[in-house]
Amino acid sequence: MTARVRIAVLLAVLALLAPTAAAVVDDGPPVVKLSESQAGTGGSVTVTGSGWRPRALLMILICGQSVPSTGVRGGTNSCANADGRAVTTDAEGRFSKKLPVAEPPVPCPCVVHVATATGAKAEADAIFQVAGHAVEPLPAEPSGGRLSVLTDTRLDGSGGLLTWFGARPARTLVFTVGNVGTSAVKNPVFQVGTSHGVFAPRWEEQQWRGTIRPGEKARIELPVELAAGAHGDYTVSLKYGGKVMAEQPWGVGRPWGVTLFWVLVCLVVPAALFRAGMAVVDRVRPRQAARRPRVRMPELALRLPGLRPRQEARHSQRSSSALPWFTPDNDPGTAGRLSAPHDDSPTSPTAPTRKGPP
Repeated sequence: MTARVRIAVLLAVLALLAPTAAAVVDDGPPVVKLSESQAGTGGSVTVTGSGWRPRALLMILICGQSVPSTGVRGGTNSCANADGRAVTTDAEGRFSKKLPVAEPPVPCPCVVHVATATGAKAEADAIFQVAGHAVEPLPAEPSGGRLSVLTDTRLDGSGGLLTWFGARPARTLVFTVGNVGTSAVKNPVFQVGTSHGVFAPRWEEQQWRGTIRPGEKARIELPVELAAGAHGDYTVSLKYGGKVMAEQPWGVGRPWGVTLFWVLVCLVVPAALFRAGMAVVDRVRPRQAARRPRVRMPELALRLPGLRPRQEARHSQRSSSALPWFTPDNDPGTAGRLSAPHDDSPTSPTAPTRKGPP
């Protein structure tokens, strides 16, 4: 009974591992298939694929001067980039997309080129004929000296304060090449391209001064520069002899100094305009406080309605004598005037006169 249980458990484990093993065995290079091998301009062809990375973003293009064995020789410059399509694979690495047929900028033989736009690089080609488009034999590969990249490329350098404020980001692409041909290569011309997202790279030719003899290697340094204010994920590509030799990702930070500058402008300029406007208003408006007449309390007391001049004078005397800091006793000049009249005054009209001798 125990042996039977063991055999049953072993069979169950093998049944569970069988799909995984089959998936590992079936895992291979990505595959591209077309619904039609030939179509004219204005038509369309359905492109299907399998074996790609799950949830990967792919670009589908029609390229000329290419065959699946050699790949796209001229890079994306030989492809109809304006009529390309982007597609995302499903969880199993499959996709299906309808692609409009357009003539590439170079003659056929042509292929439908599918390549990853982000992440690990992968590509696949399928033979396709554009009806009515010119067909020419593939250009012969240059004989003699041939360069091959021996080490991984890297970007040397860093951004500074000016880059933080929107200056052009600049780096140096460094790599080592070796001459695997039979003749020397003198002053090779490389093409350095920068691309952002799913857009095609913009190539610039740069010549390296020197001679690389057969079997020798050389360290190459080429400057790379982006537009002012550039930020995000970029890819630097290196091409020589019409073939892409290496690609290097480049993450460029956002120029936050530009954002800070505009924030300060939006805060400082309105504040300065407000202060200037208030200064103009203070200078232009009339001085109302200086023109107002000063109100005198004694005059109001003397000009009360309903009082005669004498009564007004008495009222003012009473109001002045009622002040706590001014009393009649403290004023020597008014002491005599405020005293009561005497009966023996010689000038009094009511005083009796005596006649006769004293």
